[in-house]
Amino acid sequence: MININLKYPIKIITKSRKKYIFDNIRKKYVRLTPEEWVRQSFIKYLIEEKRYPQNLIGIEQKIPGKGQNQRTDIIVYSKNAEVLMIIECKAETIKITQDVFNQAVRYNMQYNTSYLVLTNGKNNYICKINKDNKKYSFLKEVPEYQNLL
Repeated sequence: MININLKYPIKIITKSRKKYIFDNIRKKYVRLTPEEWVRQSFIKYLIEEKRYPQNLIGIEQKIPGKGQNQRTDIIVYSKNAEVLMIIECKAETIKITQDVFNQAVRYNMQYNTSYLVLTNGKNNYICKINKDNKKYSFLKEVPEYQNLL
């Protein structure tokens, strides 16, 4: 597990007694849920701390060959549209368990990426997958974008 401080300023508004958070990727306000707070905070971390290009981050992308309800929380792309990383976000109250890891692995069967991240805002795990031998190792930190390539 790696420690990440996800305390970034985020725009939040209230409309009709419901809270909304600004999504810099989709350029709009979306309903604020505990999971959405983690997603938006982690994206800010990637952009501000790890130099990930904002235009190469996708949110809630439909998984090819899966039903409409199956979407990745965050995907990081290369400039050639290759998926470099899948990030699965959960609310802070949801534990990162083997089931959560298995969910990310299932999603990765469609993408065959080298990096998986699991986060609930408090507990953060990142693993690098060796595509040749199908083994993975947990890393001590999220790599900077240039090191994914």
